[in-house]
Amino acid sequence: MSDGILVLTALDSELDVARAPKGFRVVFTGVGKINTTIATLQAIAADRPKLIVNYGTAGKLNTKLNGLVEISDVIQRDMNAEPLAPRGTTPYAPELDRLTSGRAGVICGTGDSFVTATDPWLMANKVDVVDMELFAIAQVALRHTIPWRAFKFITDDANDFAHEHWTANVANGQDLFWDAMKAVKV
Repeated sequence: MSDGILVLTALDSELDVARAPKGFRVVFTGVGKINTTIATLQAIAADRPKLIVNYGTAGKLNTKLNGLVEISDVIQRDMNAEPLAPRGTTPYAPELDRLTSGRAGVICGTGDSFVTATDPWLMANKVDVVDMELFAIAQVALRHTIPWRAFKFITDDANDFAHEHWTANVANGQDLFWDAMKAVKV
């Protein structure tokens, strides 16, 4: 077993791997839950870490949020198997309804779409930020009994201008992230 911390992020434009402190290994997963699941499994098999940390960008639904936020819980915003189960619920797997990091923070909704409009379901479920990878990471970590944490840098307001704002801000959170990592211990 490794003594290290595995940092998973979707794209190299989000995080400069050369800045990783000793004991941190950065792996780029690609975008979306499938790519992320595969990359997470491969990274765990290569070097079983003591902690998995997800860093990434996110659109905000909670207008009070800015900068870097830590995630407490994550749900699948695009799991919709109605009428077998309500939206956000994996049929016959209640342990996957909401995954928790055990840390204080905000709620993230993961899905394989870039959010550009208000979704009443997200608001009703008190989702603060949206991303495209975290649920996959948290589920793989849970299945391998590895603790996880997640930090998201707010790049956009998940609206009509989200793609422009994300493009302009994708690399702007890494200083905040690496500063936060100075306090992370396993």
